[in-house]
Amino acid sequence: MIMRAEEEKNKMWPPWLKPLLREKFFVQCKLHADSHKSECNMYCLDCTSGPLCSLCLSFHKDHQAIQIRRSSYHDVIRVSEIQKFLDITGVQTYVINSAKVVFLNERPQPRQGKGVVNTCEVCYRSLVDSFRFCSLGCKISGISKSFDKKRKDWTNSLSDSNDSYSSSTSIGRLKKNDDMIHNSFTPSTPPLSAVYRRIAKRRKGIPHRAPFGGLIIEY
Repeated sequence: MIMRAEEEKNKMWPPWLKPLLREKFFVQCKLHADSHKSECNMYCLDCTSGPLCSLCLSFHKDHQAIQIRRSSYHDVIRVSEIQKFLDITGVQTYVINSAKVVFLNERPQPRQGKGVVNTCEVCYRSLVDSFRFCSLGCKISGISKSFDKKRKDWTNSLSDSNDSYSSSTSIGRLKKNDDMIHNSFTPSTPPLSAVYRRIAKRRKGIPHRAPFGGLIIEY
């Protein structure tokens, strides 16, 4: 059953998609390091042998290749290229340099803006339109059954932690109230410094006679 479910999941996507999302692009080509065109921003869908530079494409003339671009240090691909090979329905598109693109992998957003209504179902990044995912990677994760199970487990654990926090908070409040009631009926003990001051005020000083007080002088 597990093997069959895994096979069905893999059939949902072309065999080159997951290897593509794992690759690191815009690195220097090891074969053409001396060339000014050695940046690896191409990918062969037939070979899936890793990022390629423009010079490497001469060995993949009859193969299907796509070009990866960059936006804010994240990998993107033009919609006009990827939609020939992949259904990108539900993935948010962006316009960069007058061309529509989609991001390859998720870009978690630390804070959501005010008034955000729609977010990515996987990384919760705010989406402009009524899309479900912010990237191709999020679509793969979001549609898989294992992700749905993880999300339910995470939601349940979060609910349990909130319940335990509420319970502990309530117990803490009750204990605090009991302490306040107990203290209201128990006279407070004055600080030691105040006691010492009172004792010092009560004590009388040792009397001293004035000099020559008992001396009688005759002329």
